[in-house]
Amino acid sequence: MTDENERPRPEDDAARLGLVIVGEAAALQSGDDASLDASEANIRETVDSMVDEPLTPRQEEVVERLAAAGGTLTAGLSGALAAKTGGKVEDVLEGAARSVVWQQRLAAEREALEGQPQESADGGAVTDPRDDRRDDTREDAGAQQRRNDDGRDRG
Repeated sequence: MTDENERPRPEDDAARLGLVIVGEAAALQSGDDASLDASEANIRETVDSMVDEPLTPRQEEVVERLAAAGGTLTAGLSGALAAKTGGKVEDVLEGAARSVVWQQRLAAEREALEGQPQESADGGAVTDPRDDRRDDTREDAGAQQRRNDDGRDRG
């Protein structure tokens, strides 16, 4: 990860915020007051850990409301998708969380490969690892979930 002197990558912060929003959506779906309280505390703690300067009370309130609104939207959309597909809201939210983590992992892999010459399939050097991608590569968990093991799309 990172040491105390190193700042997290923006992708890591974005992933943390995305997971906080999915957590808020899950708490809203559960209807449990203790889960909602824990989620709100998680929002505050996460934001506090990401800011360089203390926020004003008004800024804190705005950020908390933005996160709660994101959670409300995520909960509503997850509920609608679950109803439309006949699935469970929990499964949709789990897929959303996996997608957030997948995007973070892909960003970390791209960053690790930047500047490192890679060998292409034909044995020649490729200066940018992204140049060697196949056209059918999708960079989200949704694509991963929609593909069979043989690489064909399911639908």
